[in-house]
Amino acid sequence: MHSHPVKRVVSGALAAAAVIAVITVADPVATAAPIPVLQAPPTGSEALAKYRDLAAQAEKLNEDLLKAQDDLKAKQGELDQATNDVNAAKAAGAEAADAKQKYQSQVDKFAGASFTSGVQLNKLSALLAGTSTQDFLDRSSALEVIATEKNGAMDNLSGAAEKARTAEKTATDAAKKATDARDAAAKLASDIEGKKKNLQTQIDQIEAQSKTLSTADKAAQKDTGGKAPTVKAATGAAQTAVNAALSKLGSAYVWGATGPSTFDCSGLMQWAYKQAGISLPRNSAAQAGFGTPVSRDQLQPGDLVAYYSPVSHIGMYIGDGKMVHAPTSGDVVKISPLMSEYAGATRPTA
Repeated sequence: MHSHPVKRVVSGALAAAAVIAVITVADPVATAAPIPVLQAPPTGSEALAKYRDLAAQAEKLNEDLLKAQDDLKAKQGELDQATNDVNAAKAAGAEAADAKQKYQSQVDKFAGASFTSGVQLNKLSALLAGTSTQDFLDRSSALEVIATEKNGAMDNLSGAAEKARTAEKTATDAAKKATDARDAAAKLASDIEGKKKNLQTQIDQIEAQSKTLSTADKAAQKDTGGKAPTVKAATGAAQTAVNAALSKLGSAYVWGATGPSTFDCSGLMQWAYKQAGISLPRNSAAQAGFGTPVSRDQLQPGDLVAYYSPVSHIGMYIGDGKMVHAPTSGDVVKISPLMSEYAGATRPTA
């Protein structure tokens, strides 16, 4: 008789439980930030697409050149250090040689002094030559002093000889490091000249291609990408860097430029983070390895986002799947979606 009300109560309880379960399971998914979507950049006209392809190749050459210049600077630092080490080792060697000569003279004197005034320097001779017990004691004390001084001279000579050998080895090792660093620097300098020529050839091709661009193509290059997302960075430094980068929207891309009015891609990132008191490396590949690696689903405003393999382009994430970057020649600093050539991200820290 009471079966229907009971069934209704049980059914209601089950339904409520199902609703609670759905809410409990679904809520984290609903509130989780979506993974930023990667998008292929718009190609525009055929002429603009070709221009951007040539410019992307030139940007890679530019970043390779910057890396080579950084490597050369590091090698020159190694050469300077090795040269200083050689000079220090030579000075230490000369000092050790002087000490060795000094202590050798002292040891030679002791070695030649087997007899003094016809008396052999040992306790037996002191006993035989002595005229009294007190005389023997006095002679024995003197011999102990002489023996101590002789042993000290021997120890000093041995120490000076070891220092001389160590200084000689240090000088030899430092000289080899200096030679290696000098050879490497010379090769890098030669490579840099070659990279500069290749870059200039590519730039000439870009300039020739720019003459084929229409007014619409040129307008597309000057577009700054619209309004920036209103997403706050997690730290003050990151927010300062984001604000600095966004303040340069519309600034022209120039090869090798680091601001404050023109930039290349890594130059913009370096300049923006400098305003936050953080010093980034100069080229995009080095910047991509600076700081803490970040997965795409954990991106925060201020994170550096790198592109291509090996890395040859870099921008700054600003939230909502967008970044600010200096794209390439003929273009301006702008806001763009994360690109399909995405290679990873890093979070700079002081």
